[in-house]
Amino acid sequence: MDEITGAVNRIIDIDLSEKIYSVFTVTDQDRKAFLGGKGLGIKLLYDRLVPGIDPLDEENIIAVMPGVLAGTGAVCSGRFSAVFKSPLTGIMASSSCGGPFGIRLKTAGYGGVLIRGMADEPCLVRIDHEGVVFCPGDHVWGLDTEQAQEKIVSNKQEAALVMGPAGENLVRFANAASADRFFGRGGLGAVMGSKNLKGVVVRGGAFKIVPHDPDGFKAVKETAETYVRRNPVSLAMGEYGTAVNVNPVNRTKSLPVWNFSLGSHARAVQITGEMIKKQNKTSSHTCKPCSIMCGHKGVFGGRKTSVPEYETLALLGANLGIFDREKISEFNDLCNRLGLDTISAGGTLAWVMEAGEKAYIETSLGFGSHGGICRALTDIAMGRGFGKEMGLGSRALAEKYGGKEFAIQVKGLEMAGYDPRGCYGQGLAYAVANRGACHLSASLMAFELFLDLLEPDSVKAKPEFVWFVENLTAGINSLQTCQFTMYAYTLEPFLVRHTPRPVLKFLMGNFPFLAQKLVDFSIYPRLFTSVTGIKISSKQFLRAGERIHLLERYMNTREGIDRKDDTLPDRMLFEVIPGDRQKRMVPLDQMVDRYYKKRGYDSRGVPRPSCLKK
Repeated sequence: MDEITGAVNRIIDIDLSEKIYSVFTVTDQDRKAFLGGKGLGIKLLYDRLVPGIDPLDEENIIAVMPGVLAGTGAVCSGRFSAVFKSPLTGIMASSSCGGPFGIRLKTAGYGGVLIRGMADEPCLVRIDHEGVVFCPGDHVWGLDTEQAQEKIVSNKQEAALVMGPAGENLVRFANAASADRFFGRGGLGAVMGSKNLKGVVVRGGAFKIVPHDPDGFKAVKETAETYVRRNPVSLAMGEYGTAVNVNPVNRTKSLPVWNFSLGSHARAVQITGEMIKKQNKTSSHTCKPCSIMCGHKGVFGGRKTSVPEYETLALLGANLGIFDREKISEFNDLCNRLGLDTISAGGTLAWVMEAGEKAYIETSLGFGSHGGICRALTDIAMGRGFGKEMGLGSRALAEKYGGKEFAIQVKGLEMAGYDPRGCYGQGLAYAVANRGACHLSASLMAFELFLDLLEPDSVKAKPEFVWFVENLTAGINSLQTCQFTMYAYTLEPFLVRHTPRPVLKFLMGNFPFLAQKLVDFSIYPRLFTSVTGIKISSKQFLRAGERIHLLERYMNTREGIDRKDDTLPDRMLFEVIPGDRQKRMVPLDQMVDRYYKKRGYDSRGVPRPSCLKK
């Protein structure tokens, strides 16, 4: 096996229309400025993507980018990114996946793949260290994500990225799978479907990825492992999975219930991580390599299957008024096989249920009843009957039938599982996130609901921390590594670890700039430097994250995004959660004003020329 030392800078550029490919090399300048993963994908598409194109047009380009840590054995480094123009939102989308495809691509000798054009007929693409082969895909067209991968992956050195029937039928929130992990958000599966691309198979193992500084890499890896092993959040996720979030979110009236009409429910105890572990005999089943171990399998309906993640429990469970773990698991498995994003699927079904209650449409679906949901999900994926319209998402449905005020989405992307009336900072993060109502662009709910470091129903310091966490997260997603490492890598270094919690909370709420200076996230730039040999400081790493975020925002403004789009559904701005004694509604405008000033945007939300130049 040959070795590659440092960053893998060779990118494959595949044209499905012409059935040709080429290979080009990323410059050191772009590598340092955009890191890899999401960031480098954004830059490559900025250089090549024509503004204003239809996301389902052959001119759309998919960038699949593993990042510099893939294949090194770094902690939680099994993730990789996809960047594309979203058919659900009409703007840029990036998504992260923990499946094996990224590492196989890297050990085949490639730092990423661009896919453009449109095949005449269903096709597969096969990649190895020698190049690309274009193959017919008729024999796997119509298969679900599990069946397709069983058919086209022949050994452990291979991994696939595939869409399911939902992608074939251009469902706007169709996902793509690598093993049993998913690029969930934004509709990557539909973009693949528009290109007649059932899947990409890569054979890895031709190269061993060797860090530029093995001793430095070993030292920082050991520190990372130590932080993860002793961090309470990491330990809780390893014990209970992401479902550990249900209890604190329900307690703080931030759980989506009945299409975000309520913020909590007594029956939510049935879908907590603690209850699932007790009743469903869970065990670890996670991305590789991983030290946090948040992914689990459990016994549902007499079979061993993936435990639904928190977002699925919230959006396909509580948000539909359903608290039956067995049924939510059934919905989750069905979405995974059909290739549907569970968050957008849940948000869309919730709109349909409320629209039915209010006589905007006729439907047999109703809150609290699981009857008809599996049929509805299948109809969406297959484009049958009203399912074809549901496959356009809640924004499109509300634009046609009315009910925009209870279409719980931002920029066309259905909202994740945290009601912002219980966490104002998360409300701002949803409103200004580049890809829409995204909880991962800046996870302020962690500071507000889980860690008790920012007052949830205050606007103090929220714009400053949305700015800071957006920049840091963009960098993390460009290494790429798991975002959950942020808990361990920022809370376990000496200064923060030994600062009394009340003192830290006071500093964060009243002196955010000073508090940010105290945060030691140096593990991330140390990992980048030890692997690539390109020296980068913590300040430069954060600046790279800011550069990535701003470039993505600028690309969105070319598609018409401005202040009118940086908002929340009316429900969050003008309705009070029943029983909330504080009568909270998100005071968004004042936070957006301060955020724009911090970002360097003008009053319309467009980055100023001076900001872009800097």
